[in-house]
Amino acid sequence: MDLFFRSWNALQHAVRSLEDGQWLVPSGCTGWLVQDLVFHLVIDAQDILITLATPSEAEPTHTAAEYWELSTDLPTGTEPESLFTRRAAVSYGTTAWLAHHFDDLAQAAGRAAALADPASKVETRDYVLTVADYFETYVVEATLHHLDLVRNLSEVDGPDADCLAATRRTVETALGSPLPSALDDKSALLVATGRRAATDEEKAALGSLTEKLPIVLG
Repeated sequence: MDLFFRSWNALQHAVRSLEDGQWLVPSGCTGWLVQDLVFHLVIDAQDILITLATPSEAEPTHTAAEYWELSTDLPTGTEPESLFTRRAAVSYGTTAWLAHHFDDLAQAAGRAAALADPASKVETRDYVLTVADYFETYVVEATLHHLDLVRNLSEVDGPDADCLAATRRTVETALGSPLPSALDDKSALLVATGRRAATDEEKAALGSLTEKLPIVLG
């Protein structure tokens, strides 16, 4: 839970620090500007609130690592969800309204998380998870999208180091193999999830793992 709050709060801080021109810079998500990514984060905040309001008495069906569906199909930016996201982001008319909407929902999601019992169970995507496992998935979601947010904004603070390390562990568990120690956590995550191509040196370190990469967490 501590890592969730650190990742979620850091992401909110990064969005609050955005200046006017930075909203129209390409993000690390294919086809999305920063403003498009922030609208996606609005949906994430709503998902947290909806999931916490959907308790379950059933036994957990998935752990945090099992939550993710793996694919090797990288997004193109032309999927229906991507198109909807871009249209929705533009519909605010001003990034100030988008920023306000995200901030309101993100803070509400944080307050709801603080009140939740980590041992209780919730339902999402027809899965049942403990609250603790659910928020572990959001460490991954928040950290990867924080990397996407700052991809071309070197002046905006990136994710917390412990959250990068935790996200790496989840990606390695989902992959079924550790990523080489020669890659730092940020580089390992960017390469493993297809957010950038591996350098020749990184390919050499990855060895046969290159055949399994990239993986897309969905």
